[in-house]
Amino acid sequence: MRLLITPGQASDKTAFPDLLAGLPAATVVVADRGYDSRAIVEMVVTRGGTAHIPTQSQVKLKRSVDPQLYRQRNLIERYFCSLKQFRRIATRFDKLARNFLAAVALASARLWIRAIESTP
Repeated sequence: MRLLITPGQASDKTAFPDLLAGLPAATVVVADRGYDSRAIVEMVVTRGGTAHIPTQSQVKLKRSVDPQLYRQRNLIERYFCSLKQFRRIATRFDKLARNFLAAVALASARLWIRAIESTP
């Protein structure tokens, strides 16, 4: 997992190259419609992967996405929902980006440890 903080007015698409650069090459990349762009799909393909990103509604040429694979995004959405249960993160209490990122990292570690402990 990799955490990255971007300005609130920045699009998710602008942070994608930095986010992908720190990770090992993946065979499958699943993302939501916010990451739908030709440049992102080509970036994933050049790294040897397949992009499973649904197209936005205004795009004429629609890409097909495997429904079973796309449902796995549910794990990521649940992670963000659990992360927002921490008051400091939900209210964006920290003013500095590095402090906010540190709080997100600590909360993520706590969620990860809790998930590991509850696994039989």
